[in-house]
Amino acid sequence: MGIRSATYAVAALIAAMVSASALAASSAPGSRGVTTAKLKAFLTVNQEIPAPKGAKGSGTFTATVTGRKIKFRLSYTGLTGAATAAHIHLALAGRANPVPAVTLCGPCRSGQTRTVTASAAVMKKILGGGTYVNVHTAKNAGGEIRGQIASI
Repeated sequence: MGIRSATYAVAALIAAMVSASALAASSAPGSRGVTTAKLKAFLTVNQEIPAPKGAKGSGTFTATVTGRKIKFRLSYTGLTGAATAAHIHLALAGRANPVPAVTLCGPCRSGQTRTVTASAAVMKKILGGGTYVNVHTAKNAGGEIRGQIASI
């Protein structure tokens, strides 16, 4: 192999390594090059744990994730009072986690659109499943409606 051939081989190897590195970075959750993901949750009273008192509300959470940014819209109706806060929590369906991973709003209004930022570790869990959104009111401070987040 001559010097010219060796130079081309090294250049091709470097190009392949750079391409592989860029591809790996673009698919890692929470990385700068992450592909945009779409999320949705249908919030109902019967998903909240423990069951809320005197509640009949429902709602939807839709979001677009880019990197660590979550641009969301939260809409709801029929709550027992004003929404005091809404959060994303880390827990599977049927389980509660009182510690919020991401605060979406507080106080909140139905139809609200905002962008929030999550840590890379939290974003990985959101994209991997096992997280939920819930909306709190004064009457149901632990949460009045809840919905598991799913990719769409």
